[in-house]
Order: sequence, then C-alpha cells, then structure tokens
Amino acid sequence: MNWSKKQVLVTGAGGFIASHLTERLVESGASVKALVHYNALGSSGWMDSSPARESVQMIFGDICDRDSVVAAAKGVDIIFHLAALIAIPYSYSSPASYVRTNIEGTLNLLQAARQQSVGLFVHTSTSEVYGTALREPINEEHPLQGQSPYSASKIGADKIVESFHLSFGLPAVTVRPFNTFGPRQSARAVIPTIISQCLKDGNVRLGSIHPTRDLNYVSNTVDGFLLAASSSPAVGQTINLGSGRKISIGELAELIGRVAKRPIKIVQDQQRVRPANSEVGCLLADNSLAHKLLGWSPKVSLEEGLQLTIEWIENNLERYRPNEYTV
Repeated sequence: MNWSKKQVLVTGAGGFIASHLTERLVESGASVKALVHYNALGSSGWMDSSPARESVQMIFGDICDRDSVVAAAKGVDIIFHLAALIAIPYSYSSPASYVRTNIEGTLNLLQAARQQSVGLFVHTSTSEVYGTALREPINEEHPLQGQSPYSASKIGADKIVESFHLSFGLPAVTVRPFNTFGPRQSARAVIPTIISQCLKDGNVRLGSIHPTRDLNYVSNTVDGFLLAASSSPAVGQTINLGSGRKISIGELAELIGRVAKRPIKIVQDQQRVRPANSEVGCLLADNSLAHKLLGWSPKVSLEEGLQLTIEWIENNLERYRPNEYTV
C-alpha cells in the first residue's frame, strides 16, 4: 500500500488504539482526518499530546450524529472505525448508550461511506463477541455470544457491517482484536489496573482471577489494521488479531510483578467481580487466518510489551488513581 496517496479517516482517534494507529498512518505518509468526540474542553484525547497532532486534520463531532460523519467522510479513501463505548461494567448500567454509539453510530458511518463512495471500511470488533470459549483456540467461525450489553452491541455493529457488504457491495473488513494493551490504555482495563497498583504499594485489587485472556501489544494490533487495509483478499472477511497465547488474570498479575521487580499481594475486591454469567471465562485466538490473508503475526511478545507498558505507566502514574475502581 502506498499510503502517501491515501486520504483516511480514523474515528475515535483520541483513544488508546486509535491514537497509535493515527500516528502510524501519519508516519506512513497518509493524509489523515482524525474524528474525536466533541467536548466543551476542546480535548482531542491522546491526540492532544501526540507528535502527529499538527499533521492531521482534527474533526470534532459525534458518530451518533449523521451530519458529523457525512462531512468527515467526504473525500476519504479508507475509514478506520474505532470509535466505541467499550467499558463492560458501565454497559450494565447504561446499555442504551452502547446501542446508540456502537450500533447506530456504526450505521451512520456505513451510510456515510456509501454516500461518499469510500473505497474501504475497516471496522473494529472485539474478542468479547465470542463470549466464553466453547472451543479453543477460537477461530472466526466460533459462535457469537452476547454475555454483556457491551458485547451484544458490538455483535450488532459487526452484523450491520456485514450486511452493508453483502447487501450493497460496500468494501469492508472487520478486524477483531483480542485484548490489546500498551501505553495510553485507561485504568478500566486490567493491565493498567494491575501495573498502577503494583507500582503504588503492591496491593493489587482484582475481581475474578481465574478467567484467561489472549493479550496482544498495541503495535501488533496496529500492524494488523494496516495489513487488513492493504489486502484485497481481506475484503468481506472478519479476522482475529490475537497472540495465540493465554494467561489467567492471577498469573498475569504475578508476571507483571516479576517484570516490574516489585512484590505484589493479590486482594479480591467484590465490587470488581462481574455477574457470573456475564464474565467471559476464557479467550484464546486462532490467528491462522490473519497469517494466511495478511501475513500477520505478533512481533512484540507479552513480556516485551509488559516491560514497555510498565515503563510508560511509571512515567505517567499521575494519570492513574490506583486506589479507585475505574468503571
């Protein structure tokens, strides 16, 4: 892909993964529009402090407003759609907001992409749509299970994208990352939660420690997005981006303690325990399709990624509140 000839739109560009993707696109020579959620403070999230900030066209809007996305999509070759509500615990109390943002917001973008004849729509799914694994490793044919309002809303978004590809011929590819981690991730995610508590006093308060996850460093995930947008065989496909390695939350906490060279004590915190039937018990990716279609494989290991993330959080610990449960 010659990115220097491409005009791209990244939705949710101020967020964790999207800000890394935006920076990589700028480095690759693409002309980038960065859509961030309008707010009274005029903050563009992580793009405020990004070295790519002056090289992108910042657009403040809302994917729930069709006028916003139609204007943003004008003249665009590729849309990378990452804007979403993603916190699982918050979805228990505010499910309607997840339907509006994740399903209706995605629909608005798809309609804009059709109207503006966008060349490719790259949609972001999540491994949460699989629910607790019925078989391992999980390939793209695994049944979808909406074990939380969040995962149900993402299943809906995935299917809306699929329908626009099949019904209207919109070129689309769905990228399905497993648990991405790295610098800039918020404390609502488990790895920053563990690291920030480990660095503060070593008392690591967690909910369930037995669920297993497939963890993938953010640069690996960004690699997958770029390759998915560059591969003709990927159009019409849903593609897992996972490491193919699983680890339990308890084992992860112990590993972080070793990498950080800090003693830890795991303390169960009942407010962090999710409803029994909502907690996804195990996730392990089959990433063979990504390797076959994209030539993708993770370059940064779990241990290497944890070291990089620990160093970043240690230098930015003031951004975290280790004693508070971030929903």
